[in-house]
Amino acid sequence: MWIADGWKDYEVIDTSTGEKLERWGKYTLVRPDPQVLWETPKTHGGWKKPNAHYHRSNKGGGEWEFFDLPKQWQIKYKDLSFNLQPFSFKHTGLFPEQAANWEWFGDIIRKQKAKNPGKEIKVLNLFAYTGGATIAAAKAGASVTHLDASKGMVTWAKENAALSGLSEAPIRYIVDDCGKFVEREIRRENFYDAIIMDPPSYGRGPKGEIWKIEDSIHPFVKLCSQVLTKEPLFFLINSYTTGLQPAVLAYLLGIEISSLYGGTVIADEVGLPVSSNNLILPCGASGRWSSL
Repeated sequence: MWIADGWKDYEVIDTSTGEKLERWGKYTLVRPDPQVLWETPKTHGGWKKPNAHYHRSNKGGGEWEFFDLPKQWQIKYKDLSFNLQPFSFKHTGLFPEQAANWEWFGDIIRKQKAKNPGKEIKVLNLFAYTGGATIAAAKAGASVTHLDASKGMVTWAKENAALSGLSEAPIRYIVDDCGKFVEREIRRENFYDAIIMDPPSYGRGPKGEIWKIEDSIHPFVKLCSQVLTKEPLFFLINSYTTGLQPAVLAYLLGIEISSLYGGTVIADEVGLPVSSNNLILPCGASGRWSSL
C-alpha cells in the first residue's frame, strides 16, 4: 500500500463503526467511511466534541451538523496550500491520501527538470477537482492543463494555486467534458508528456454527457494514449470506485500504455495512517505507469 504519511496539518486520529475522526489543521471532523467495518472503543475525546459531524442518512446522502467550524479554512502539505470547506456528501475539497501520488509524480518531474531545465513538461490533469495534483505538478516544475466539468471546482483550483504561490505558474484551466477535450487535442496534435486522471464512478459532463466507469474507463484510457508525446514520462489513474481493484488499473495501463511505450506498471491501494492504533485506512486504488 502507498501511504500518505507526510502530513502535519492532517491526521486520521481514530476509526470505528463506519466513521473516522480526523484533524484538519486545528479542526476535528467526524465523517463516514465505508471501509471502516471494524468496531473499536471510541476513547479519544475528539469523538465527543468534534467541530463538525457528517451524518449519513439511511435513505442516501446525509447532512452536516456543525458545532464550531468556519465556512472556510486552510491547511498545508509541505509547500502546497489548500482551501477547505464542508460541502455536499461529506467532502471538504481535498483527498489527503493523494499526497502519496503527488510525491511519486513530483519526483519524476523534478528529476526530468534537473536533467533538462529548459524543456517544458506538459501534464494533463483530467477530472481534476480542486487541483491538488495540479498544484503538486506545477510546483515540481510542470506546465499543467487542469480540466474538470465543474466550473466551481475549477475556480476552487485557481484559489488553491494562488494560495500556493502559483498564480503566475503555467496552468491552463478548462471547464469541459474530458473525453471531448482529449479528442480535440488529438486533432490539434497538442500532445502531453504525462496524464493524471481521477475519474468518478458516475458523472455527467457540462452538456449531459454520461460517464459510467465500468463502461467508460478502458475506451477513455485508450483514447488518452493518443494524446501522449512520443516519449511520455508517466500516466496515473486513481479510483475510489468500490470493487475496482488495483490489478484492474494495472491491466488497463499495461494493455494501452506499456504496449506502446514500454516502461513499468505498478498498482496498489493508497492509504492513510491512523495515529491512535497504527492501522492503515484504505482510501482507494491507483495505477502508475512510468517510462523509467
